[in-house]
Amino acid sequence: GDYDASLAAALHASQEHGWRLVADTSWEGYDDIPLDVMRGYTVLFDEIEIPPTHVFVQAGVGGLAAAAAGYTRDRWGEQPTIVVVEPDGAPCLLESARAGRPVHATGSPTRLGRLDCLEPSLIAFDLLSRQADLFVTVADEQAAQAAALLAERGVALSECGAAGAAGLLALDPGTREAIALGPAARVLLVGTEGPVEPK
Repeated sequence: GDYDASLAAALHASQEHGWRLVADTSWEGYDDIPLDVMRGYTVLFDEIEIPPTHVFVQAGVGGLAAAAAGYTRDRWGEQPTIVVVEPDGAPCLLESARAGRPVHATGSPTRLGRLDCLEPSLIAFDLLSRQADLFVTVADEQAAQAAALLAERGVALSECGAAGAAGLLALDPGTREAIALGPAARVLLVGTEGPVEPK
């Protein structure tokens, strides 16, 4: 199934067996573990030496994107532009940003598994609603094209892992100008996983 079905199954199993659930999303009464997961994601950004002007990061429930935004703002201040990229089939953060509160998104099938989330993490959305500058969506085909383009340059990512790059490539000239994305920009893209091997 999709992310939400997987989460529901994991939650049910943990309750049935008395197990501890370790999830990257949060809801009322469940936020300590997701916050630790978000803190873990910040290790990725410790490796960055030169401050970026723009950060493009893919999102499902928003944990990684929130970690990127929080870390970026804490380390480099307000200057870097934070762009959150979601599949157009699962735009839970974009729809929540438009509504001004967490909402269940209207979804459609997407090949970008692990980003196919229809409800945002409460703590992630709380941070992103204040720290992100732009929310964009990409089609599966755009993510596939971004993965192929990166592969030609020696960076092997899945379509899901290349979604942030797809968001960069998908911006129209007006949006690029609005966020000062010009030739001098230093863009940070987060590649989250290698290509999925066929079974």
